[in-house]
Amino acid sequence: MDEPVPLRFDNRFSTELPGEDPAVNRPRQVEGVLWSAVSPTPVAEPTVLATSSALASQLGLEDADLESTWFAQVFSGNSVLPGMRPIATNYGGHQFGHWAGQLGDGRAISLGECVNNAGERWELQLKGAGPTPYSRSADGRAVLRSSLREFVCSEAMHALGVPTTRALSLVATGEPVVRDMFYDGNAQAEPGAVVCRVAPSFTRFGHFELPAARGDRALLEKLVDFTIRRDFPEISGTHARADFFAEVARRTGVMVAHWMRVGFVHGVMNTDNMSILGLTIDYGPYGWVEDFDPNWTPNTTDAQGRRYRFGTQPQIAHWNLSALASALAPLFEDQTPLHSGMNAYVEAFQTAQARMSADKLGLAEWRESDHALLQDLYRWMQAAQVDMTLFFRRLAELDVASATLSDVSAALYDQVRADREAQAFADWMARYAGRVANDSQTPAERQRRMHAANPVYVPRNWLCQQAIDAAAQGDLGELNALLAVLANPYAEQANAERFAQRRPEWARNRPGCSALSCSS
Repeated sequence: MDEPVPLRFDNRFSTELPGEDPAVNRPRQVEGVLWSAVSPTPVAEPTVLATSSALASQLGLEDADLESTWFAQVFSGNSVLPGMRPIATNYGGHQFGHWAGQLGDGRAISLGECVNNAGERWELQLKGAGPTPYSRSADGRAVLRSSLREFVCSEAMHALGVPTTRALSLVATGEPVVRDMFYDGNAQAEPGAVVCRVAPSFTRFGHFELPAARGDRALLEKLVDFTIRRDFPEISGTHARADFFAEVARRTGVMVAHWMRVGFVHGVMNTDNMSILGLTIDYGPYGWVEDFDPNWTPNTTDAQGRRYRFGTQPQIAHWNLSALASALAPLFEDQTPLHSGMNAYVEAFQTAQARMSADKLGLAEWRESDHALLQDLYRWMQAAQVDMTLFFRRLAELDVASATLSDVSAALYDQVRADREAQAFADWMARYAGRVANDSQTPAERQRRMHAANPVYVPRNWLCQQAIDAAAQGDLGELNALLAVLANPYAEQANAERFAQRRPEWARNRPGCSALSCSS
């Protein structure tokens, strides 16, 4: 194996917090500790399918490293670098609104915390690298389709300006993994893969919920104070714990406002899938709003209750924060700071949403009356079955004083339906033209503002599925083309028209293209 580049690890989570080392690697309840030492399970034939050279550079790696033998070995789980200390962490969570008890990293193994030359901390975590004490009855592996989707969306969200975890690499294992995609008894062998995801921290709301639920106040206090020291060094003093919760709430509010701006639906907003840093985490059955519908969810598991549908994401984030507040409550004699933190979420979300909504419409400032203007637009988009991404991008190009329905035809899924709503569109455009006329910007300034807020390209599920189908046959061309386009999502790119089209009819009900399950 060629010589690996030296990376500096300090692994503060496993150094400063209670854990078990050595650990027995079998499914069990693990109490009194926050992590378990565990080694990735080697794979037969690791092959690097995709990498993020920009992220690698931040870590201190060069392009040559990404093509080396050691890179494939390390980021498939076949070997570890000096200084790495692989662990799986222990957390619980509320799933679909119900307490689920201990969950933990069932197929995620953190290799270590890397500190780069700029002093930035990056935790490197393999997903799909084998079983841990938290795997329950699962095998700890992941399939190509889910791993590719996570890699693509992580990097796409970063390019979109949405707070997110990142992805360094996607590695095929050369081994099959058996999965029942829709839990209907039709399990099949699929290609296996490992994705290395990267973030300053992967600490979740559920890390705090589990010791609180078990009444382990001492462990909860250690985790809270450690998290403030490591991840929120700007917070200190006698009110540090209150300030910590308020900052988590604020970051969560901004993150969800970004989701709503670009039409992203997480699909499974359980508390164990909520980052303490306000980062989008755990890209499972996610999706992108195409024909606008606030009631849409991409998650087949949520198809009946629709708890995690697009339009309720702000309320669910608030609910999840209340669960975190309940977990932290034993550390506060007076609950007032926690109530203030919840209010901080509402204020942060509303402020961010107002700013982003103004940008989407190309307005210099957000006025109270603009809320009704935007909501009426969304009602028309739903009634007329209009593609969210395509419409807002097209809106920036229109002469608002003379635009007609035909000017947005590329965003319409059902022309007959849209024709029935033509007058509503005309009425709305007249109101919008009046609002724009009273704005302080020139048409060129309005267009620049809208172009910066409304992407041309997003990782639609059917685009990802095409890349998955090709990659499963050994063809990485579609994946590479998709990644290249998504790296610059706000700029029109030559010969990329096929990545900026409404969902084709063949993809409406095809598995992986519209709805997905949590299976991977």
